[in-house]
Amino acid sequence: MSIKKALVSMRKNGNPHSGRLFGDRRWLIPFFTSLLVFLILFSSATFGVFTSSYGGEQVPFDIVSYKRPENANGYFVESDLKKWFNRSRYSELEPPRLAYLISGTKGDSQRMMRTLQAVYHPRNQYILHLDLEAPPRERLMLGVYVKSDLTFQEVGNVRVMAQSNLVTYKGPTMIACTLQAIAIMLRESLEWDWFINLSASDYPLVTQDDLLHVFSNLSRNLNFIEHTRLTGWKMNSRAKPIAIDPGLYLSKKSDLSLTTQRRSLPTSFKLYTGSAWIMLTRSFLEYCIMGWENLPRTILMYYTNFVSSPEGYFHTVICNTEEFQDTAIGHDLHYIAWDNPPRQHPLSLTMKDFDKMVKSNAPFARKFARDDPVLDKIDKEILNRTSRFAPGAWCIGSSGNESDPCSVRGNYSQFRPGPGAERLQELLQSLLSEDFRKKQCSS
Repeated sequence: MSIKKALVSMRKNGNPHSGRLFGDRRWLIPFFTSLLVFLILFSSATFGVFTSSYGGEQVPFDIVSYKRPENANGYFVESDLKKWFNRSRYSELEPPRLAYLISGTKGDSQRMMRTLQAVYHPRNQYILHLDLEAPPRERLMLGVYVKSDLTFQEVGNVRVMAQSNLVTYKGPTMIACTLQAIAIMLRESLEWDWFINLSASDYPLVTQDDLLHVFSNLSRNLNFIEHTRLTGWKMNSRAKPIAIDPGLYLSKKSDLSLTTQRRSLPTSFKLYTGSAWIMLTRSFLEYCIMGWENLPRTILMYYTNFVSSPEGYFHTVICNTEEFQDTAIGHDLHYIAWDNPPRQHPLSLTMKDFDKMVKSNAPFARKFARDDPVLDKIDKEILNRTSRFAPGAWCIGSSGNESDPCSVRGNYSQFRPGPGAERLQELLQSLLSEDFRKKQCSS
C-alpha cells in the first residue's frame, strides 16, 4: 500500500482528532529528514561509516568511557581554584595574624569596645558588628569611637560593619552575618591565618602576645571547632523540625518560628553539632565562601531551616569535606560554665569562677555580665591592663605618670609572652595528642 493510500485510509477510519493531525502534511518533510539523519548516525556508530581524520585506529562508539581519568585534574576549573587558594600569601616563617569578629546587640557597644581593647594587637584585623536591634545612635557612636582613636586610625586594622543585620539567636542570620564578616576580611586583607568570633560577653584570659607566640609554633592548617555527631534528642529537636528565621524578612527581632511539618534527615552528608565559638583557618573559610565543590552552599541552604544553625553549619561542612576533616580539633578555646544538666544558656561567670577559668588554660571565657568585677580582676592579674590596651612587646612608650605605653608602637612581630602562654601551650599539647585527635569527626 502506498503512503498516500494509507493516509487516506487513516483519515476515513480514524477519529476526528487523528484526521486533523494527518490532514496537515507539513510534518512529513521534517519527520523523514529526522529519520534519515538518525539512520545515518546509527549506521556510523555500528558500521564505522566515518573514519578518524588523522588516520588513527577507529574507536567503537559503544565503548567510549566518560569516567573522569585519574590525571584529569587539569581539565576542570575546581582543581585550579584549589591550587590558587592553597598558595601561601606570605611566608609562614612570619608570626601569624588573627582576624576577629566582635558582635553585639542593643546596649553592647561599650562592652564590645572593652573586649576589642583587651584583644587588640596591631598585627591583627578586627570587624565590629552591632546588630539592627541597636538604635542608630548607638551604632553611630560606635563608629565615631573607632574613627576617633589615633591608634586605630594609624594602623587601620579596625572596621565597623556599616550594614547592620538583624541577628536571631539560634538562627541562620547569625551564620549569614559571620560569613559576611569573613568575606570582608578576605577582600580587605588576605594576610591573616585564623578567624575568631567573639561576642560582647566574651573576654580573653591571655594576652595577644601569649596567643600569637604560641600559635607561631603551630601548623596553620588546624581548625579549632568543638564538634560531635548529631544524634539522639538533638537530632529530633533540631534537624527534623522546619524552622523559619524572622530575621530574614522582618525588621524587628523575634524568636525562631517552627512549622507543623517535619522533614527527613539528609542522606548525602552527615550532621554534626558543637559550639558556635570557633577559631578557623583562612584556607577552610575560603572554601566556605567560594565553595568550588558546592557542598558549603548546599549545607548552608539546608541550615537555613535548622534550629541552632550556628552550632552546626561549620561543623557539618568541615567533617564532610575530606580535604579538611583531619584539621578539625574538637575544642572551642573557651571556658564556659553550664548547669547540670545544661540549659539553653550558659551561666554568667563571676569572681567565684576565676580560679576555674585560669586552670582551664583556655584563651577565652564567656559569658560575663556587663562590667562584672571579675573583668577588672582579669585585667589586673592576667592581662596587666592598666590603660586602653593589654600591653605587649609592641607597646614601647613610657608607662610612668599613668601614661599609655601603647601610644608609641614598636615592632609588631616581637612578642613578650607571659604565664598565659605557658597555660595555653599546655592546653594545646593535650588537644594535639594522638588520643585526642582520634576523635576528629568520628563521633
